[in-house]
Amino acid sequence: MPAAKILPGEYYVSNQNELITTVLGSCVSACIRDPVAGIGGMNHFMLPNSERGNWNGKHSIASNATRYGNFAMEHMINDILKHGGERGNLEVKVFGGGKIISSMSSVGLNNIKFIHEYIRIEGLQLLSEDVGDCYPRKIVFYPASGRVQVKKIKQLHNDTLLWREQTYKKSIDHQPVVGEVELF
Repeated sequence: MPAAKILPGEYYVSNQNELITTVLGSCVSACIRDPVAGIGGMNHFMLPNSERGNWNGKHSIASNATRYGNFAMEHMINDILKHGGERGNLEVKVFGGGKIISSMSSVGLNNIKFIHEYIRIEGLQLLSEDVGDCYPRKIVFYPASGRVQVKKIKQLHNDTLLWREQTYKKSIDHQPVVGEVELF
């Protein structure tokens, strides 16, 4: 089966028989699908929102779509709708938000609070979640069926995940925006 691997700051939407996978630490992924239209997607974000935008449409910058949770959620949902999904059919499953780096203790918790509030405000249906705790997780999402596999990683054999999260967090607000688009 074809697979798409997403990294922090990315999302992927599909209506094909394929899987989407990622590994999460303090980051959060939302797996969202429309079971009627047979389309779904997964995102992977580290920070809930940008000070330059919010999720209720008052201000939006398309180029920030993959950097913050508020943009990642809006753009992924819009992509699902653009490809035939219906907002009223959307089902959400949420994962991650672990406390795996002691110096970043509030990142996971802030992500969990954000995603719960976003789902509540947007009136979306939360089907299941596996959030918090101290373990990284490997997530495998099958958008066609809605099935999700979660494997808690109890032992890290290297520090790749920790390094990736620390590096991404440091660079997220300093990385230049390329090809910024103004939405109107």
